[in-house]
Amino acid sequence: MEYSGACHCGAITFAAKLKEGLEKPRRCNCSLCRMRGAVVVTAAAGDLRILSGQDHLALYRFNTKTAEHYFCRQCGIYTHHRRRSNPSELSVNVACLKGVSPFDFMRVPVFDGIVHHTDRPQGPAYRIAGWLSYLPSD
Repeated sequence: MEYSGACHCGAITFAAKLKEGLEKPRRCNCSLCRMRGAVVVTAAAGDLRILSGQDHLALYRFNTKTAEHYFCRQCGIYTHHRRRSNPSELSVNVACLKGVSPFDFMRVPVFDGIVHHTDRPQGPAYRIAGWLSYLPSD
């Protein structure tokens, strides 16, 4: 299924075909993800198309410089990133998808990005570091 998305100010718009739909949201606890706090879902690298605002899209890389984190130069909202663990996949910020909110997910796994799975000697198995829960008060 294809979703439309945008940054907060609307300067960047995109369309993304999600590999697993909204079925497998996740977070990460690495230094960047802890600060940005986004819940993400998966798209293949070729399945996200920037429709407008390419000139507003900025790139940030850190540590190994493998992952490519994209955000809007104008409003600062993170839209997506190319993964370090699998550069043929993108993580898409669910908060940027039309009609979707990170608060739509009652329980989201948090993957261990502090000790990235590609840095562990025992191999590439993902490790869940914990769970993020949202329980509405009403």
